[in-house]
Amino acid sequence: MKQALLTTLGLLAGAALAAPELSPQQIIINPVPTDLQVRVWVNKDPAKTGNPVYQIGERIQVSVQVNQDAHVYIFSVRSTGEVSLILPNPLDQNNFLRAGEIRTYPPSSGARYTLEVTGPEGQDRVLAVASRQPLSLAQIADIQSGRVNLRGADNLARALSIVVSPLPEQDWVSDTAFFIVGRAPVSPTPPVQPATGTLSVGSVPAGAQVLVEGRLVGQTPLSLALRPGRVEVELRLSGHQSFRTSVQIRPGETTSLNANLVPVVQNGLLQVGSNPQGAQVLLNGRPVGYTPLNLSLAPGSYELELRLTGYQPFRTALRVGSGQTLPVNANLQPLRGSLEIYTNTEARIFLDGREAGQSRGGFLRLDELEPSTFQLVALAPGFRAEVREVRVEAGRTLQVRLNLNRIR
Repeated sequence: MKQALLTTLGLLAGAALAAPELSPQQIIINPVPTDLQVRVWVNKDPAKTGNPVYQIGERIQVSVQVNQDAHVYIFSVRSTGEVSLILPNPLDQNNFLRAGEIRTYPPSSGARYTLEVTGPEGQDRVLAVASRQPLSLAQIADIQSGRVNLRGADNLARALSIVVSPLPEQDWVSDTAFFIVGRAPVSPTPPVQPATGTLSVGSVPAGAQVLVEGRLVGQTPLSLALRPGRVEVELRLSGHQSFRTSVQIRPGETTSLNANLVPVVQNGLLQVGSNPQGAQVLLNGRPVGYTPLNLSLAPGSYELELRLTGYQPFRTALRVGSGQTLPVNANLQPLRGSLEIYTNTEARIFLDGREAGQSRGGFLRLDELEPSTFQLVALAPGFRAEVREVRVEAGRTLQVRLNLNRIR
């Protein structure tokens, strides 16, 4: 059987019964801005536009949402000054909420307790305190009974200020919600409040900051209850372009927004060197300078070529990534020369005293010779040796004709 856990809910602000100007720090003053935010509301006023009216004996639900992971504590303060602890309570002690999570007390299904409004008539309030670290309420409240060991808004504010004082000022925040018990003194008929809609936001990649109307509300993926109407939404993620759009929130409906975030493209740096230096650099066939050379390039694929007189060309394909520094160092190889030798008889051929081959059929070709001056000797049985000095040049072919004379 469900049991009644708490009586009337109340808050901490002044006695005026007109719709109050709500401030997250109205109860516990914290002048330091923080990106941690908590929002608390009652089921008759999810948009927090005024003072909803609850009749004595009527059941009530309290909802809370945080934009970052936090421990949440909820108090009620009646118009008489009586203070009660709603969360944690003996039947529901899990007060840790994840970023963007909405939790309702008691839950709509499976709850083991109810919250009922009792007299006297007047304005009551609900206070939610969110903290990145758990708070010790031992000197204030008994969780097992839900009783708070003090009365009045001022005393509760002072006690909570002592509890949060050891924490960094950016690590806690509070919010309030108002409602009227009995009848509304200002208006006999409470105004019809617009229903809320849900905004579901996702991104690829996930983890982007979500800003609604310029206010940080959490990170993707995120579900958020909002008042109906058009709102501006912005997603921010490091290394990606910001995404901005406007969406229409409709009462009772879920509006889904999924954004593919575009990475920020940064030029890469290509560092080109050669040994020896001074080689001409061509990129995709276009001359761009001489080594050593640094080039700022858009990400992509390129054909690189180095040219230097007397050396073989150097060619390679490469890919430059966004923001990447890519070094390329080329050891240029000298050009070689060739030697074509023609003899009037088959002969053994020597270059600088080393046998290089035989001129079969009166011809011998020697390739891949380093540019230099050589002593060329041709020997054949029955013929006098033929000696010639030849100079082989890089990238050229030298033709030499040798006429060997017979020995008489």
